[in-house]
Amino acid sequence: MARVSAFKTAFKVLLPVLERAVVALDHAVSGYVQPRRARGKMILQPYVGWGTPQQAELTGRVLLPRTLAPAKKGDARWRNFRNILRRLFSREVGGVKVTGVLNGFSVSGVSDHDGYFTLMFEPPTPLPGGWHEASLSIEGREGTTRARVQVVSDARFGIISDLDDTVIQSDVTSLPRMLMTSLTGNARTRLPFAGVGALYRALTRDGETRNPIFYVSSSPWNFFDLLWQFLDYRRIPLGPMFLRNWGFDLLGGHGGYKHGVIERILARYPTLNFVLVGDSGEKDPEIYAEVVRKHPGRILAVYIRDVTEAGRDEGVGKLRAEVRKDGVDLVLASDSLNAASHAMAMGLITPGEFRSVLTSVARSYES
Repeated sequence: MARVSAFKTAFKVLLPVLERAVVALDHAVSGYVQPRRARGKMILQPYVGWGTPQQAELTGRVLLPRTLAPAKKGDARWRNFRNILRRLFSREVGGVKVTGVLNGFSVSGVSDHDGYFTLMFEPPTPLPGGWHEASLSIEGREGTTRARVQVVSDARFGIISDLDDTVIQSDVTSLPRMLMTSLTGNARTRLPFAGVGALYRALTRDGETRNPIFYVSSSPWNFFDLLWQFLDYRRIPLGPMFLRNWGFDLLGGHGGYKHGVIERILARYPTLNFVLVGDSGEKDPEIYAEVVRKHPGRILAVYIRDVTEAGRDEGVGKLRAEVRKDGVDLVLASDSLNAASHAMAMGLITPGEFRSVLTSVARSYES
């Protein structure tokens, strides 16, 4: 026992040194490889921009081209696994100047050693609310790439949702099943939870306006296209995604990263209230309870999908009592119907939208 304790202590001391060494090696390799990559063909992988009429942020990545055939339901597992590897082992290009044009306003940025770039648009004329399209180009290269940008100006509330085991069935509570599901599936074969599409469509609809939805996940940015295609194929409302950098950043603590993203979203929209949706598989209940405590009056409801055993439910139950003291209901839901029932009672969705969720859940159980 003493040896194990000593090993853990030594590992904690050496870990920062190891991280710095790996980062230094990565930078050294990048310094040699990146200029050579920049001479060849490059592509832009834009993510989803987000912001307000006064300021919109768009991130993306500069990569070498990769060959990925469109996903099909009948794709063999080995083919899906090969595509996952191609996504994971992307070849990024740093030091590339990227220019974006949004609503006639142009800004530029340079990709870092991991290929990531960020464009911050602050146009002189406020952007209209809703979806916009930005045009991106690489300096000295022909062609443009289109990117979507969500501008929020008039909404009743927003939704912040996890993805794995909240929207997508990932089996995060079982490592072997999670790896099999994640590594051998594709956007057409991965399954959503029953009724989740109908529930999210109900939450985002609000008459002629649209309530924005934001997805926060620990999945790497390398899986962005797969996740986007999944949401689009399953008719689940699209919105900006906040994923993680592949590498040491991905291996870091989930809670701190996720909490930080939620704080950024709440700070960007200081007058907008939110509904938080997650699952009991990781730390969503604890993170959301802390958000409720730090931002009184900003959180309308917390919906936690129950994907764990009874022991975990007891812990979530204690958090539910704490959150209730702050005037917020934390609903531990076995399916989307329980969350929809509470949302209807809160006036977040209409009775007609609740019936749509009910029908969707019933069809899922029949099939």
